[in-house]
Amino acid sequence: MCRERSGVRGEARGPLATKSGRTSRSLVLGPGQQSIDGYGRAPAGDALKTALTNESNQAGLTTTAALAQRGIDGPNELPAEQPRSLLHQSWEVIRQPMLLLLLVAGTVNFLLAEPLDGAILLLCVLVVIGISIVQGHKTENALAALRDLSSPRALVIRDGAPVRIPGRDVVRGDVIVLAEGDRVPADAVVVEAANLQVDESALTGESVPVRKLAPRNPDKPVLPARPGGDATPFLFSGTLVVKGRGIANVTATGARTELGGIGNALKTIKSGRTRLEDEIDRLVRIVALLGLMVAGFVVVAFGVVRGQWLEGVLAGIASAMAMLPEEFPVVLTVFLALGAWRLSQRRVLTRRPAVIETLGSVTVVCVDKTGTLTMNRMVIRELITPYGEAKLNEDPLGEQFHAIAEYGVLASPVAPYDPMDVAFRSMGERYLADTEHLHQDWSLVREYPLSDELLALSHVWQSPDAQEYVVATKGAPEAIADLCHLSPDARVHLTAQVDSATENGFRVLGVARSSFRASSSLPTEQHDFAFEFLGLACLQDPVRPGVPKAVKECALAGIRTVMITGDYPGTAMAIARETGIDCEGGCMTGQELAALTDAERTARIRTVSVFARMVPEQKLQLIRALKENNEVVAMTGDGVNDAPALRAADIGIAMGQRGTDVARESAGLAILDDDFASIVGGIRHGRGIFDNLRKAMAYIIAVHVPIVGMSTVPLFSRNWPLVLLPIQIAFLELIIDPACSVVFEAEDVDPEIMTRRPRPVGQPMFDRRVLAFSFLQGLSVFASVLGVYVWCVIDDRSDAVVRSVTFVTLVLSNLCLILVNRSWRLSVLQTFIQRRNPTLRWILLAVPVLLTPVLGVKGLRSALNFGPIRLSDLVVATAAALLGVTWFEVYKLMSGKQLGASR
Repeated sequence: MCRERSGVRGEARGPLATKSGRTSRSLVLGPGQQSIDGYGRAPAGDALKTALTNESNQAGLTTTAALAQRGIDGPNELPAEQPRSLLHQSWEVIRQPMLLLLLVAGTVNFLLAEPLDGAILLLCVLVVIGISIVQGHKTENALAALRDLSSPRALVIRDGAPVRIPGRDVVRGDVIVLAEGDRVPADAVVVEAANLQVDESALTGESVPVRKLAPRNPDKPVLPARPGGDATPFLFSGTLVVKGRGIANVTATGARTELGGIGNALKTIKSGRTRLEDEIDRLVRIVALLGLMVAGFVVVAFGVVRGQWLEGVLAGIASAMAMLPEEFPVVLTVFLALGAWRLSQRRVLTRRPAVIETLGSVTVVCVDKTGTLTMNRMVIRELITPYGEAKLNEDPLGEQFHAIAEYGVLASPVAPYDPMDVAFRSMGERYLADTEHLHQDWSLVREYPLSDELLALSHVWQSPDAQEYVVATKGAPEAIADLCHLSPDARVHLTAQVDSATENGFRVLGVARSSFRASSSLPTEQHDFAFEFLGLACLQDPVRPGVPKAVKECALAGIRTVMITGDYPGTAMAIARETGIDCEGGCMTGQELAALTDAERTARIRTVSVFARMVPEQKLQLIRALKENNEVVAMTGDGVNDAPALRAADIGIAMGQRGTDVARESAGLAILDDDFASIVGGIRHGRGIFDNLRKAMAYIIAVHVPIVGMSTVPLFSRNWPLVLLPIQIAFLELIIDPACSVVFEAEDVDPEIMTRRPRPVGQPMFDRRVLAFSFLQGLSVFASVLGVYVWCVIDDRSDAVVRSVTFVTLVLSNLCLILVNRSWRLSVLQTFIQRRNPTLRWILLAVPVLLTPVLGVKGLRSALNFGPIRLSDLVVATAAALLGVTWFEVYKLMSGKQLGASR
């Protein structure tokens, strides 16, 4: 999986330095040459082929053998999800019980010769399907654009010559050539290496690169090992070479790699329906059953009271249609589809819109440290020298610290890939600019690379006018202490400084310097130089800027942040303290977690929020244990090692920029900017969606109570006119449908929504209190409308006029219900001042625009069975509509409390 490069590393004299014979040689450069390790690039083409054939005895596979092996193993790629057809996507939407009910409702309307009602309902079906499919295509296309590793390149030796091929064409038995910046295309075993270091964070979560060495005995079979070990010969697909170069034999490709094994584990984890989907299904079934009961009651009442059984059957069907909750599927699907679209505007892609509502119920966010909480790059935080300590911040660096910074830069490549080398280069560019301590005109004479025996590397430099070589070295503190021949007391003091730094989460490197006469031959080993100890450099993977604030916001919202990392406990605790993650429970390692019984594990994970040295299987184990504790778990991650946990969590949230394909395809959400703050924003928006969804559903229940009431009450008297004929119900739907599915969806998220506790697990959307208030709203409106109806009947108005005045009262009451339900915390006046909702304006404008011709144009009025009304009738209707909801406004003012879980 090597990426295309403009050239290759320069040519070293002699064969590649290998560790197979436990030897380590320096790379000697001739006049005008530069190091292979980041100081220059030799021309490609013939120079590369010559270098390879001279440096390695590996002949590689023949083209014929490679094709035969590819026929056996298949292409070197992971199985991907097949794109869903348009028909399949449509069926996935339509087969939901709620939408099937909507289709039935539309069909019944057509059978009742009410094409307008049927057309409206079936149009809603098409709109819902269209929104879902369009959003699904947008999401899948955006995810496809993120696949930056889907078409890698690899440099292999075929027929004895180097050739660059697509990564999918690499086969088992191929000989691959790797250099800095290349991505390993398949699992392999190193056969030759020169200072080879690999970043395996995508598989292990460990941000520090590990060294790769050839086996000590090439003729002895090598037993496979897992990622993460240092000084091993094993390379793994998807990892990144950050330093040196090497040659390796491919041992596994495609699904048989370590990366592929994690992908196969995902197949055992199934995604279920969300709680809200199940709850809405139950609610629809209950209301539908009530509708059938009401329909039966209406048929009997009509037949007994009026003696018209056939008309009673039709009236019963009309009453059932008035109760039919066709808005429920529209509201749920539209809310989730538009919610996914709104999240995408915030750079949060939703693979499965149904998980959006679960965001508001999250109680635990499990966070992968590397690349999620941190930047996945190293920076130098502190310098410790015999002259004191310096914290690197915005202040200038004191002169006494310039030497350690200068020689740390000299001991690093000019164009580094290794994160630690990059950190030294960045420090030099920032703190040594415009000083004499940066040496762009110096020439590199020799490099002494890292070895098993000495974890330090040295660069020998010569200035244009100097008569001495300058030697810069950096490496493990104990190795630098050995090179500098520190006294026992100095070593004890150095060890104490290193222990203190590592406890604070730092990676520590020592820096030293020496000089050598240019007229003399350079020694063969680093120990032959007389080094002077300059001090220690403390490095750290920095925390993302917005993370502490986001963690604090989660805590205020009752959401616990849990760190899961493959890093060391000291580093994990330091990051936890810096980000504000709860550290009182201490840190638990993966080994400690695995040693616990199920009961002990269940108890411990309630208090521990920092988990270190975790392997993929243990991450998955932890997620399942949290779910057994009735936690609603969101898991964030970007590496392949996170994929099983992402799939097992209630909500998997993948990082989009640095994340792997396997992680993104396993997650329900993908954060495009890799910002942890976006996750908190997603949770906030998810809570807002659920909040508004609950208000919309409550409005639907409330508005159907007076509709059903006014459909049935007139049946108890022979002289009372029917108010709601099918055409009037259809007119009401023109207000109800857009109000509940568009107006409430467009409501702003309450600014205080992240100060609430998460919705308890298993709590229904409609608890008893919320249902009680919904029915009370509906009953109070019904009482007001019924009062106007009785007043008109007593006043001996004509049936058409009674119907007109009562209908206007019902329409205005619906508008009042919309206004009072926009917020269950703020008054109507406050919502108009504090919250903008452009959609509401259109609804408020549409009502008079529709009512005016219906009541004012004689021909249209007669067609709809309405009669003329006076100005005084409009005043009475308006007063009654306001009176029906006034009690709820008074309740909000007097209680000052949150109603249910909404505001």
